[in-house]
Amino acid sequence: MIEKKFLLKEKLNNAFTYLQFKELSEKNVVDVNPDLLNEMERAYYDYRKLNLARVSRLEKLYKPTEEALTTISNIQNYQLWLVITEDWCGDSAQTLPVIAALANLNKNIDLKILLRDSNPDVMDLYLTNGKRSIPKLVVLDKELNEIFQWGPRPLAAKSLADELHKKGLDKQEVIKQLHLWYAKDGGYSTEKEILELLGNNLKTNANHQTTF
Repeated sequence: MIEKKFLLKEKLNNAFTYLQFKELSEKNVVDVNPDLLNEMERAYYDYRKLNLARVSRLEKLYKPTEEALTTISNIQNYQLWLVITEDWCGDSAQTLPVIAALANLNKNIDLKILLRDSNPDVMDLYLTNGKRSIPKLVVLDKELNEIFQWGPRPLAAKSLADELHKKGLDKQEVIKQLHLWYAKDGGYSTEKEILELLGNNLKTNANHQTTF
């Protein structure tokens, strides 16, 4: 546990704010000539370019609900919201703007972002079924004790992807259907799941305080 906290503390020195992450994402598109890329590099370039549009759209359309405003306003103590992700990740483009909007509702919340591929040692602390799935939100207290984890996608999105894979659809069709779902959902499944986790933690803390 001590080694884990030491690693996190060290890595957080190089973590991005949400604004810095967005600037990096834009730079990875604007400053690159796609004609000079190989096939794999071009694929990642295209993912990044598409994700910029997804992020922009979600930032304009998503507005935190009244429940979100109420729940997040009840957070009295410092929380670190650590997101492990990459700018080419489609699921991240559909969820990170929601996480950022929620974090922005309370000054006690500090949102930091680490790149998965540059920090495999941190990623390996928060695997999903043994895989380095992203995005991964890890909420920690000021002592870097874990409060809860969320990710890499809402349960409804996971169920849809699993169902489509079982039907034998190819990867690109699964991705297409998944992002159609995200567009219709508008980020509110992500909000709902995070609020439930936050609410459970707040209730636990309240119950703990009443025992003293």
